[in-house]
Amino acid sequence: VQLQASGGGLVMAGGSLRLSCAVGGRAVSSRVMGWFRQAPGKEREFVAAIGWPDDSTLYLESVKDRFTISKESGSSTVTLQMDNLQAEDTAVYYCAAATSGSIRWMVATMTPSSYDYWGQGTLVTVSS
Repeated sequence: VQLQASGGGLVMAGGSLRLSCAVGGRAVSSRVMGWFRQAPGKEREFVAAIGWPDDSTLYLESVKDRFTISKESGSSTVTLQMDNLQAEDTAVYYCAAATSGSIRWMVATMTPSSYDYWGQGTLVTVSS
């Protein structure tokens, strides 16, 4: 199973980016797919997640009014629309998939070790 993250780049503060995470390889039944980020010198941080089958979502408090996670209809691709980006959003963004659990288990959903598969990361740089 491979997760391919894309869509990162350089943007000015207040701008937008759309990240995508495509699932390839053998079929896997994801229960939760999430986005995490890691800034230089910091630990990996939960950003957002979406659950199967009801598309429930969970967000980091500081992004919930600016970022939107969604699934592309008819595929296993998950996107993260990021609006009004700020300098503190600068990080490498990773997508991840969990094959067990539930998005309603909030602590687990926000914990990197709960996820079974990870993408390679895509860099988001926000200039102020």
